[in-house]
Amino acid sequence: MTQKLELGNYGETLACEYLIGKGYKILERNYRKPWGELDIVARAPDKTLIFVEVKTMTVSNHNDDNDYDNMKPEDQMSRQKILKTQKAAQLYAGHYPEKIDEKRGWRIDLIALTTNGKNYEIKHYENI
Repeated sequence: MTQKLELGNYGETLACEYLIGKGYKILERNYRKPWGELDIVARAPDKTLIFVEVKTMTVSNHNDDNDYDNMKPEDQMSRQKILKTQKAAQLYAGHYPEKIDEKRGWRIDLIALTTNGKNYEIKHYENI
């Protein structure tokens, strides 16, 4: 497994633990189809179906003044990535209508994780 895949997998594991701690139920992880991928599919405590995109970055201890060191995981969520995630979520929702509470519907969230060894910080953005 490449270092990038390992970091992504670690971030998704931490995101799942975070969501479970907030009362979410994880329904699927790494749902892949030819038309797209969803990192996490979960049910929120209020029964809303949630599609979670996870972005993870490692922060360094040094302070070079280059642009990469100033980036945040949120910066990786481009307009193009949002559109791809929306398409995947719509197709998933259409394929599994029984998973959607008609009063609550579904939404897309972003979990942005920065990690430095075993220390990490999670930011949860709802309904992006």
